[in-house]
Amino acid sequence: MKNIFEIVQEVLLGADKYQSEDNNLLKAKVYSDIMMMDEELLSLLLSNERIKEEFFTKVKNTLIFDKQKFAWLIESKEFLPDSYTRYSNKIGLTSNGNFISQKNDVVLDFPYKDCYLQGGQDKEDQKREEIFYHETIANDEVTRMLAPKVFTNAKRYTKGGIEENIEMKDDDNLIIKGNNLIGLSSILKRYEGKVKCIFIDPPYFFNKTKPSDTFSYNSNFKLSSWLVFMKNRLEVAHKMLSEEGVLFMAISDEGAHYLKVITDDIFDMENFIADVTWESRKSVSSDGLFSQNSNHILVFAKNKNRIDKNSFRLSLDIESFKYDDKDGRGKYRLEPFDAPNIRKNLSYKIINPNTGEEYYPPVGRCWRTEEKTYLDLLKDGRIRFGVNGTAKPQLKTYYLEAKESGKGKASSTIWHDVTQSIIWQELDANTNATKDQMELFGETVFTNPKPEDLILRAIELSTTKNDWVMDFFMGSGTTQAVALKAGRRFIGLEQMDYINTVSIPRLQKVIEGEQTGVSKNLNWQGGGSFVYCELLENSKELIDEIQNATDATITDIKEKIYRDERIVPYITRDELEAIDVEFEKLTLEEKKMALCALVDKNKLYVNLSDIDDKAYNISDKDRKFTESFYKREV
Repeated sequence: MKNIFEIVQEVLLGADKYQSEDNNLLKAKVYSDIMMMDEELLSLLLSNERIKEEFFTKVKNTLIFDKQKFAWLIESKEFLPDSYTRYSNKIGLTSNGNFISQKNDVVLDFPYKDCYLQGGQDKEDQKREEIFYHETIANDEVTRMLAPKVFTNAKRYTKGGIEENIEMKDDDNLIIKGNNLIGLSSILKRYEGKVKCIFIDPPYFFNKTKPSDTFSYNSNFKLSSWLVFMKNRLEVAHKMLSEEGVLFMAISDEGAHYLKVITDDIFDMENFIADVTWESRKSVSSDGLFSQNSNHILVFAKNKNRIDKNSFRLSLDIESFKYDDKDGRGKYRLEPFDAPNIRKNLSYKIINPNTGEEYYPPVGRCWRTEEKTYLDLLKDGRIRFGVNGTAKPQLKTYYLEAKESGKGKASSTIWHDVTQSIIWQELDANTNATKDQMELFGETVFTNPKPEDLILRAIELSTTKNDWVMDFFMGSGTTQAVALKAGRRFIGLEQMDYINTVSIPRLQKVIEGEQTGVSKNLNWQGGGSFVYCELLENSKELIDEIQNATDATITDIKEKIYRDERIVPYITRDELEAIDVEFEKLTLEEKKMALCALVDKNKLYVNLSDIDDKAYNISDKDRKFTESFYKREV
């Protein structure tokens, strides 16, 4: 029996206007006629009872054509598919739902050449490409996949060396190697509601590949998949945050506004704090219509009503308190005595006692206090009329009093027309962060890394000592390095292999007291520790084999995959072998994609519930650490 796709194709090809010279269907012409409600097209569709039943509804003896539903069919992957889609459809691997609104889908990502990440390079023309493969998984398949996992290869890094055979302690900093969505789900119960700050620099959605960016994705990583990919992780991140917690996301122009909308849905629009504009490069490029010199930092609160305005401040800069009257009060700085507002009781005449000149608040502003309070401040020596005593009134703010009250500096805000942007211009641009990499590693291991003082600003605004800071796209470990230097506890997740060649060595150098980034400003002398562990792999090793396949080895790997018990359970070996002729028509990359899709995502890593299964041969050391992490009795 023919399916609806085959029936529609057959009917449409029966009309000359929809048939090309080489007897292929002119989909663009069909789509245009759908939008125009072309009479000839409608008559053609009504000539077939199956199509009539599928796309027409009878309302009071009138047939209504479901134009949108028919357009979806024409645009779907299943209609006139390419060779890869035909192969996938025959073994039931495609999903009919392609919309973000279907919120139960999950997008995973694994090393594979579908979309790729440039993990490091020595020179601009010698890039090492780290690969990502992504797949959308239906909700009914993910429960087991996102269950807590067994950990392996756990060790604690300290200034005194590396400790083996360890147990997890409550105050241990944590680094996990493995898929970040699965890793987040594994640690959720332990850290839910405890994280004060999350800073992430996720892989961006790009319309085209940009080799200058850290994460460069080809067109196979579609916007819809990227948004689901981000949504999955942000939903878990939302649970991780404390009620006073804050999320910071670094993102480019191309993805910022889409990401804002999806995060509004998860965090609620009322909890949006700011769209920070960070000047990420100093030099001007003439490659495009505009020189792209900035990135966005989207800032959301878990519960904006729980954010204390006086606490959400940058640390006081003692160097700005440069005046001292030697009266025992210590150093102070001068601040304007006027404020934005118009209030009658705050608008009065002030006379400069040194010159007799009269002052009123500037247009649209008022004084900061009522007149009686101003006179008390003047009598107490807390008002100064400029450095030379000849200017308008200014308020003395003493460092010791400001520090005691917890009042730091608010992040600067600049208004342009009706849109607000918060510009963090004084921060290091990426070039300085690149210099830090050269000093640490003797080479540039990431393009356009985020500078440490950018991360520090986010941490200072949202946390205090010993608070938890998380980054689940940790990359080179900048967030974790800054958190350690700033006296915060941290959690990091990364699945790429450079975690052991870049991220961990960097954090070891931080423990040893390296002096790059914000080290000097924070008087960092070294110290601290962290625990490193990995999600214990199961079927993920099959993904790794597929990734490394060549034209010469792909057939042998295919045969191994077909025989392996870790592929999806609803496809038999006989069914796979029956369509081998379709598989052989695929390109190498399409073959890899097809084989990756066969791997059972429920078996990527070993579940905690299977820790006693002898088939996995869990070592005593791994069992000890895993049980201590989940606080279970051994």
